[in-house]
Amino acid sequence: MTIPVSHTSTADVVTRDDIDPRAIERFTAEITSDIEHGAYDGVHVILARGGEKVLDTTIGWSERAAGREMRSDDVFRVLSLTKAFTNLMALRAIGEGKLSLSTRVVDLIPEFLGTDPFRMLRKDRINLIHLLTHRSGLTPTPNPGLGPDGFGVLADVIQALGGVDVLFEPGENLNYAPAINHALMGEMVRRAYGAESFGALAQELIFRPLGMSDTSFGLPAALADRAVPLKAYLPEGGFLQPSDIEVLNDVITADAEMPWVGSVSTADDVHAFAEWLRRRGEHNGEHLVAPAILDQATTLQTGEMPNDLYAEMAKARGWEIPKGNFGLGFSLSGTGTAPSFFGPFTSPRTHGNYGAGSSLFWVDPERDFTFTFLSAGVMEESENVARFQKLSTMAIAAAL
Repeated sequence: MTIPVSHTSTADVVTRDDIDPRAIERFTAEITSDIEHGAYDGVHVILARGGEKVLDTTIGWSERAAGREMRSDDVFRVLSLTKAFTNLMALRAIGEGKLSLSTRVVDLIPEFLGTDPFRMLRKDRINLIHLLTHRSGLTPTPNPGLGPDGFGVLADVIQALGGVDVLFEPGENLNYAPAINHALMGEMVRRAYGAESFGALAQELIFRPLGMSDTSFGLPAALADRAVPLKAYLPEGGFLQPSDIEVLNDVITADAEMPWVGSVSTADDVHAFAEWLRRRGEHNGEHLVAPAILDQATTLQTGEMPNDLYAEMAKARGWEIPKGNFGLGFSLSGTGTAPSFFGPFTSPRTHGNYGAGSSLFWVDPERDFTFTFLSAGVMEESENVARFQKLSTMAIAAAL
C-alpha cells in the first residue's frame, strides 16, 4: 500500500546551510517505513531551526482503517502533552504572584485533605513544586478518582480526590502521575484566578495570546470534523489498556475540563507553543511568562532520582535505568545514554512534553532547534520511547 505523503506548508519551509538535507530525507524515510510496517498510522511532523521551519509534512493516515489520509489541519487529542499547557498556566500564575512553588494544595483546595488521619498528615504537605515535579507521593494511576463518565467534570474529580491514597512522603520519590497531580494543579490555578471555567481560563492565559486558535480543553463542535480518532495498539496486561485510551474519544467532549489529558490541538499550534518556549516566553514583544521563570522551569529539579514508572519499564526491556530528569513541569534530556524520549544527543537542557504513545515536542536551546510530532495510532509506551529516541536522534543529526 502506498503511504500518503504531503509536504503541507512548503512555502514556509526554508533551506539553511546549517541543516543537512540528506538527514532530513533519512528522517522522513524512517517515519514512512515505520508507518508502512504498522507501528502507527500517520503523523504531522514539524522541524525548525532558529524559528524557521526546515520540515513540515504529513505522512500516512489519520484513520488507517477508513483510508482517511493525514491532513495539515487535523486536530489531535494530544493526551498528556496537555500537561504542558497546565504547567504554563501555573508558571504564569507564579509570575503574577497568585501562586508560589511552596503553595500547598490544601491552601486552595481544603477539601483535598479528606478525613483519614494518616492521609491528612501527608496531604497537608503536598505543594505546587511537588505536583510540577511528580514528587507528590500520590498514587500514579490514570484514574483520577472516578470512572470515565466523571472524568470530564473537574469539580467532580476534585471532590473524589479527597479520598485518594498517598503512597510516599511528598518530595521523596519521583513517580510520573498520569492524572492526579495535574487535576489538582489545574484546580489550584482556576481558584487562584477566581475563574469559573478552567477551559476558558486556558484560552485567556495561553491559547488566545499565542494565536493557538485550534487548541482547547475539550473538543469544540467547530473542530469535531477534523478530529483524529484515538486508536490504541496496546498489548493486554500493560500499565494502560486500550480502553483507557479509546474511551477518551467519548470523554473529551466540548464541555470536558481535564487539565491532565483533555486538550486538543494541531501540529501547527503545538509548534507555535514550542517556538514560544524557544524564545523564552516572548511573543509579539511581550512575555507571558518571564524568562527567569522559564529558565528555572527548564533546569533540572529532581537530581539523580529515577522516574519509578519509566524505571520499571526500562527494567522490563533490559535497558539502563534513566534519571527522571524533570524541571518544573518539563521533561529534560539530561545527560547520559539511557533510553529517553529526546535521545542522548540533544543538549542536556532540551525540554518538552509528551502524550502516551503518540505526541511529543521538544526544544533544544543550545542548537536553537524545535521538534513537533503528533501521530495517529497510540503505541505501547516502551515502544514509544524507542521510537522517539530514534527519531529525536535522527532529527538533531540534521543540525550542522
